[in-house]
Amino acid sequence: MKNLTNAFGSLYYPQKALLIYQQENSDKQMYIESYDIDPQGRPINAHPLSVTEGTALAKALHTKDSKHTAFLKPAGLLPKNLLYLQTERNGYAIWHTPKQNRKLLFKTGLGIDSGYANIPALIWKATKDGLAIYALTDDKAIDLDTELYHAPFFNTYHDGRVCMGNVAIFISKNCSLEEFTAQWEQAFFNSYFSHMMQGHNPVKGNMVQLWQSLVCTKKQFPVKTLITTKKTIQHLIR
Repeated sequence: MKNLTNAFGSLYYPQKALLIYQQENSDKQMYIESYDIDPQGRPINAHPLSVTEGTALAKALHTKDSKHTAFLKPAGLLPKNLLYLQTERNGYAIWHTPKQNRKLLFKTGLGIDSGYANIPALIWKATKDGLAIYALTDDKAIDLDTELYHAPFFNTYHDGRVCMGNVAIFISKNCSLEEFTAQWEQAFFNSYFSHMMQGHNPVKGNMVQLWQSLVCTKKQFPVKTLITTKKTIQHLIR
């Protein structure tokens, strides 16, 4: 029984208590009173919040907040394909991948063989909890005015969000930005494409026939089948 305390992890003891006053007039100025806490847990020594105490509080709040976006810290120089980084709370990254040949997995019921196929250039936007993806017809010069097209894949909503289904996404709080983007790409391409979301067909024509004609061939993806979202990269930056 004497050793049970260690099983509960680190213990925290009260050190300070803050009381915030606010004026009733239109200025609504605030005054913060600080109390020390004695060994019995009682507030004592009331005094105005000092600069030192305020700095310590700000540091503690910053440390807590940074834990939510630690995965957005690069291991070295910023990746060349990174387009935008939001490191505030609920942070996210926006990055680009060129047109490439990737293995795609399709549920049997679709009538499409799983295999390698050429896909268009893509724009990715991901938080720790969710992913949105868009396509480009040309990625030679990407800027804020670059037009976004619907990503030509199943399991995507009209607004670009991706339904990951039963695929478990676990982003470690200690992972780097490079690992973060790589994990999302891997999760996307390792999940099975199965159905259209809410009737959303992201391409012109029949998407099943499109991928049937592309998988296991050397054909380039026909960007003429892409449908514009009528949005640009600027719209992705909140």
